[in-house]
Amino acid sequence: MSREKKTQTINELQDGFSKCNIGVLTDYRGLSTSDMAALRGKLRESAVGYRVVKNTLAKFAAERAGRDDLVSSFEGPVAIAFGYGDITEPARVLADYISASKSSLSIKGGFLSDGLLTSEQVKTLSTLPSREVLLAKLLGGMQSPITTLVNCLITPVRGFMGVLQARIQQLEGE
Repeated sequence: MSREKKTQTINELQDGFSKCNIGVLTDYRGLSTSDMAALRGKLRESAVGYRVVKNTLAKFAAERAGRDDLVSSFEGPVAIAFGYGDITEPARVLADYISASKSSLSIKGGFLSDGLLTSEQVKTLSTLPSREVLLAKLLGGMQSPITTLVNCLITPVRGFMGVLQARIQQLEGE
């Protein structure tokens, strides 16, 4: 690899480390080319970037991005899934792919903007609902007491209306 290409790769990785919300490190040994292409396709659908990296270049890029804690993570074959949106998305897509394809792909760990993640923490992230689902549950929880209050306040009025309606029907029957 030429010096210019290495510099370009380091700059791209540094940009990825700086801009991503989450990164998931994987060991891709044992994946065929077609399996890797299928995985990249699934990740691309979710707006997640996936790169196989050279460890030395990734270490330089991590140091330049101010992520010195990542340097020790680059041992053996490593590919990184860079997530720019929902932090659960890369972990979920990778976990779904691993379970569906029974592939030899394994999750080595990951990183968030504020620290490192173990492989178990990444797997836990994959089981969390998405941000939209969590927001919907929160709003439902906030709306529930108001709905209960409205029902409590309207029940006497509803009962009174029932009595009036019965009396109207009774008078019409005479």
